[in-house]
Amino acid sequence: MDAGGRFSRPMTAGSSGRAGARAVLPRDWSDESTNSFFSSRKRRAYRKPVATSRGPRVPRFAGTFLLAVFFSGTALAGAWQGGQLARFSNDNGPIYHVLARAVGLGLDRVTISGISQLHEAEVLAAAGITPKVSLLFLNATEMREHLERVPLIKSAAVRKLYPNELVITLTEREPFAVWQLNGELFIVSADGTVIDQMQDERFAKLPLVVGENANVRIKEYLSLLESAGSFKSRIRAGTLVAGRRWTLKVDNGVDIRLPETGAVEALARLVGLERREKILEKDILAVDLRSPDRVVVRLSEEAAAARAEVMKKKNLYGVKGIQT
Repeated sequence: MDAGGRFSRPMTAGSSGRAGARAVLPRDWSDESTNSFFSSRKRRAYRKPVATSRGPRVPRFAGTFLLAVFFSGTALAGAWQGGQLARFSNDNGPIYHVLARAVGLGLDRVTISGISQLHEAEVLAAAGITPKVSLLFLNATEMREHLERVPLIKSAAVRKLYPNELVITLTEREPFAVWQLNGELFIVSADGTVIDQMQDERFAKLPLVVGENANVRIKEYLSLLESAGSFKSRIRAGTLVAGRRWTLKVDNGVDIRLPETGAVEALARLVGLERREKILEKDILAVDLRSPDRVVVRLSEEAAAARAEVMKKKNLYGVKGIQT
């Protein structure tokens, strides 16, 4: 205290007996330091968590899947190198077809419509269908193209009906006749278009035409056959001679030579002659009907020799008679 009984400095915050006493801060604590002190505490109290940077999340079981792929690839590579995969594919088809069949997408039913000349086995072979394929991996467009390369098939349509049915609809070219040229036989349509070579006997009963350009005159030849009536069954082939006229071959090998014009009328004359005199039953090689007023018959060598002998005897008898 001073002389007046007062304290020389204020009381500190630790003094008792004073309610609401204020703490006196040291002089070196400025306002700025005070603010920074409380501010730092506030920042620490309200600091937000900082997200850490992470890569893309790996799916669950990814490691197991990759391991399975690795071992499967290793096994397939070993099987391929050892030849087992080739043998398996040869016995069961490509692996993708095998897997498709395993999940119910095989080929259990094939419906084929529109065939009359072709056989089902021929269609299946042309389409490439075997028990080793699956419906899933069949290419309908390629199959249609393969089918339409078959000469007897004019057009084809292919539909896949899942899970396991295939529908094939065909339009065939109609074989109209057999054409022989330079010793080879061809199946031709009504307009003379070559369908295919003659390779089996299923077309043996078709009309046969022979010679250059005879295929484009088939309708003319068939009209000639129809005019023959019942005699048609005896005609085996027609040869177009020099592109102008027909020579018919009958069942006993005799040639019937028809004129360039009036062939129908000439054939009618032959039919009447055969009915009356059975001319075709004689030992002859050909009947020439090219002249409208007469019929010329060519005898076989044996018949010609026999006829010459008869004529010789007749001449001798005539001479003796004269001499007598």
